[in-house]
Amino acid sequence: MNLIAHPELLELLAASHALGTLRGGARRRFEALAREQAPVRAAALVWQGRLASMTELQPSVTPDPAVWTRIRNMIDAEQSALALERQREAARAAGESRPGGWLRSLALWRTATAAGALATVLAVTVGLNLRDQLQNAPAVQYVAVLSDDKDAASMLVTFDPKKKQLVLQRVGGYREGDDKSLQLWALPPGGAPRSLGVLGNAPGLRLAASASDVAVPALAISLEAKGGVPPGSGPKGPILFKGALIEKTL
Repeated sequence: MNLIAHPELLELLAASHALGTLRGGARRRFEALAREQAPVRAAALVWQGRLASMTELQPSVTPDPAVWTRIRNMIDAEQSALALERQREAARAAGESRPGGWLRSLALWRTATAAGALATVLAVTVGLNLRDQLQNAPAVQYVAVLSDDKDAASMLVTFDPKKKQLVLQRVGGYREGDDKSLQLWALPPGGAPRSLGVLGNAPGLRLAASASDVAVPALAISLEAKGGVPPGSGPKGPILFKGALIEKTL
């Protein structure tokens, strides 16, 4: 199947891959496609970045009191059901066990009930947090994987139209020298490269940008002298990384 022609399926597979729920042969096939096709590789990197940075980028959210009420109701219902079942089993085994057997069964039931209640709380809490974080995750309108001349991915670039900013993540091992700077360029068709900003040396970077700034078919990164080239100039140093800018469905 051509995943590029099915963007919704691609997003689901990329999210499952990042979460670790895509396993076995399906995971190996997805990773093979990611190595061969830039849009698939970009989707995988976007979801990895989303999930990896959630705890850093998203503020903590205090659950509504109604959430805890629902959790308590679920725990009470589960405990009641488990208690009834365990009592039935204990009653059946009481006549067959030696003295003290029923008490041991009761202890086991209490342990199982506590473990089940804890698992329920964890599952509900994690599910609620993940849902809220996904809802608050940055929108992505454009994505690009910038690679070197050996087709090794070095920079993931996404554009968030809500915040009007480019988000860049280093995904390779390249590091410029202390006396050099990386500079990001938009490559319009038939026009001169246009600077989108000079990059710092942090693993994650953000640059202010508008939709018109990134309405280009490709992006590139050049190696320049410290601080980049003057405004209005084109790249002076070598182009290290380059890649197509792909528009995504929000």
